[in-house]
Amino acid sequence: MRIFLRLVPLLAAGIPAFAADLNIPIEKYRLKNGMGVILSRDASAPVVTVYVVYNVGARSEVKGRSGFAHLFEHMMFQGSKNAPKGVHFKAVESNGGWLNGSTHADFTDYFQVMPSAKLPLALWLESDRMRGLNITQENLDNQREAVKEERRLRLDNQPYVTAIVDRWPEVAYRNWSNSHSLIGSFEDLDAATVDDVANFFRTYYAPNNAVLVVVGDFDPVEARKWIEAYFADIEPQPLPKRPDLTEPPVKEPRHTVVKDPLAKVPAVAIGYPGPVRRSADYYALVLLDVLLTGGDSSRFNQNLIKGRQSVLQVEANLGWPFAGPADYLHPGVYGMMLLHKPDFKGTEVAAQVQEEIERVQKEGLDAKELERIKTLLRSSRINEIQSSYRRAALLGQYEILDGNPGWINTELSRYQRVTAEQIREAAKKYLRPEVRIVMEIVPAPAQEEKKR
Repeated sequence: MRIFLRLVPLLAAGIPAFAADLNIPIEKYRLKNGMGVILSRDASAPVVTVYVVYNVGARSEVKGRSGFAHLFEHMMFQGSKNAPKGVHFKAVESNGGWLNGSTHADFTDYFQVMPSAKLPLALWLESDRMRGLNITQENLDNQREAVKEERRLRLDNQPYVTAIVDRWPEVAYRNWSNSHSLIGSFEDLDAATVDDVANFFRTYYAPNNAVLVVVGDFDPVEARKWIEAYFADIEPQPLPKRPDLTEPPVKEPRHTVVKDPLAKVPAVAIGYPGPVRRSADYYALVLLDVLLTGGDSSRFNQNLIKGRQSVLQVEANLGWPFAGPADYLHPGVYGMMLLHKPDFKGTEVAAQVQEEIERVQKEGLDAKELERIKTLLRSSRINEIQSSYRRAALLGQYEILDGNPGWINTELSRYQRVTAEQIREAAKKYLRPEVRIVMEIVPAPAQEEKKR
């Protein structure tokens, strides 16, 4: 699992320890302009989260404009018609709040967490930039350079990251929509024009391509009035055509080696084509991942890190490296990255991983292990939704990806119904060496990388 889990009491937030479902209140409706709205009241703390998610991500980009979704995320903080550049940040932070935004493969989201009394301010700020973003050549030039600098500092100057962000998609996928870098290239960023930005805003940042989520301590009646006043008259746009993400079947193993001058120890990334979201296999593979990599008692921790002492660290998820189970969308992979000791080759570690998988395929898991991984998964989710921000994010993402925010209440019971045999069969069906994708990341002198 990618997230380090902390066990919490199963009675947290008043949720019964053995309840099959959660009981988070959800009110869902739609404005006349098509914008989705989800309200979820929680008066346990005087805090409110306003979360807006747009149905556009890196996989919606077209050739020649890679990195555009991420560039536009930056543009959304450059001021709007009534809130000039810098005002959004100052208004939130001076009132004790915090905010951010992020670009994903299949959506882009923005949020602010504020004291409850400042809900009208947070709603107005989001509506003002949805209504009229300040799109100028100066702002575009500034943010184009900001994205380049971010890439230099956070990707190209960090070990393993360039390999993961740029090279892994090229190995794992064949459809350009899936295989190009989520950050994009400098050449494509330089080619972006003000007209491109304006067209992107008009196409994808329309209210009918967005979902607004409000979670926390608020009066639902008052919130509906403010939402209506601030958002309802924003003009909708024709919905954009969704990209074709279809991938050809993987018919043989894929393998590549990437030399990384910044890496101190070698690593190997391993992936397998994953299942359709919300299918029975989806739930089984999530639990299989917990079995293999979740917590100190996981198979990999016990047998590869402590046992063979070949692996130093493991990161894995359904959707790795750009998503987890909550925002995984087919086509995707069940992927993992393992930092390993230099006296083992990447292919040797990949073979050890496959041996652990084959143990599950042949022997399955016992009742004690099954109970452990279900408890760990449930504990993680209950811990996660204590945060109004994380609760809002899950509600918005489930609406965008599934059309059903109610999954936040019912999916744990779906995991509870998964059997040991279903996990074993999913391992046999998906985690096969003949469809395995392997990328070795090998430390190398800087001059050697330049020759590549």
